Amino acid sequence: MRRTIQRAAPRATEKISYGIPAFTLHGMLVWFAAFRHHIGFYPGAGAIKVFKRDLSPYKSAKGSVQFPHDAPLPLALITRIVKFRVKQNLSK
Repeated sequence: MRRTIQRAAPRATEKISYGIPAFTLHGMLVWFAAFRHHIGFYPGAGAIKVFKRDLSPYKSAKGSVQFPHDAPLPLALITRIVKFRVKQNLSK
């Protein structure tokens, strides 16, 4: 997850926010965290809404999605979401 985010947003800065790893670039980009049964990915409500169809196989909420450990991470989708968030932040 971390490497994929770094590649999608090479100018982003890593930090800990809300006690979990996060990336910033002209504001917060995304957060992620490992849990017992899934990896939580938090790109915000706008990104979840835009990628709703692509995220439909996964459990999601207003601003988050859960990727289960027993399935491969959808790295191409994560890359697209991070790049979307970069464009959002740079357009502010």
